[in-house]
Amino acid sequence: MMGQAPDEPLPGVRMKFWLSLVAVRETEQLAHIAGRAEQLGFHGLMVGEHLVWPQNIRTRYPYSSDGRIFVPPDTPWPDPWVLFAHLGAVAPRLHFASNIYLAALRDPLTVAKSVATAAVLTGDRVVCGVSAGWLAEEFELAGVDFATRGRRLDDTLSTLRRLWSGDFVPMGAAGSAGIMRPAPARPVRIWCGGGAPAAMRRAAQHDGWLPLPMTVQQAHVALGQMQALRRAAGRSQNSFQVALPLAEPVTRAALATLAEWGIDDLVVIAPWLPSPWDTQAWLDPGDDMSRLEVKYKALQRYAETAMSQVP
Repeated sequence: MMGQAPDEPLPGVRMKFWLSLVAVRETEQLAHIAGRAEQLGFHGLMVGEHLVWPQNIRTRYPYSSDGRIFVPPDTPWPDPWVLFAHLGAVAPRLHFASNIYLAALRDPLTVAKSVATAAVLTGDRVVCGVSAGWLAEEFELAGVDFATRGRRLDDTLSTLRRLWSGDFVPMGAAGSAGIMRPAPARPVRIWCGGGAPAAMRRAAQHDGWLPLPMTVQQAHVALGQMQALRRAAGRSQNSFQVALPLAEPVTRAALATLAEWGIDDLVVIAPWLPSPWDTQAWLDPGDDMSRLEVKYKALQRYAETAMSQVP
């Protein structure tokens, strides 16, 4: 049941809403969705990513009760950085974040070049959201060791920071150095996803955290843990961002509480897409979510109900 939009926005509360598309089967609609999201006031757009999808999966999906992922195996997963460069021209105010990008499946030079190019072409409107990944068979198909993906991701992120400087950096054989251009005009923010201890420690070392959907009370506990990890790492709390998918209806009370805790990035999973974290229905019975106008309707209803509660 959809809630009613409030009469007046919450005073003093600022919230940036991110539309997480996860994946859209109708890739020809992506530019239209981005344009409509910008018109409705979304701050940014997020997409998920897989390099290759295995035919046979033994790995249990860790985020659903039955261990199965909620997208079909033939779902298209466009390269996020190519997509962001395109959508950045279509929606000149929208920001973009990968949620998440499997950087550990690639070599660091390829990752650095792809992200930097998208950053330059969008005027530095991209966030590099990463995670170690969960699908062992995907790593097997790519010929990449699954067990060491966390360490490889940490090494990759360290390399990205250096390559994005636009200066010559040591690499390869002793005494060798290389430069990568174009370089972003500003440092690309790195947000790390996941709720496992290792994933949270990784996020605490960087610019932001992409947690799993959680309630306000769950977020309170998790934020305390993240703040402790930041302190232990000697990192400032002020510049750290948490992009939270809320696993309960977006109410005035919830928004006010999150804002009080310093959370001003809220993620909404594509409101037309069934997911394990659904809390409200944004479509009518019988709606065909493959149709662009149905996606528009879900976005409009979410904006009128949730986003209208803040200025």
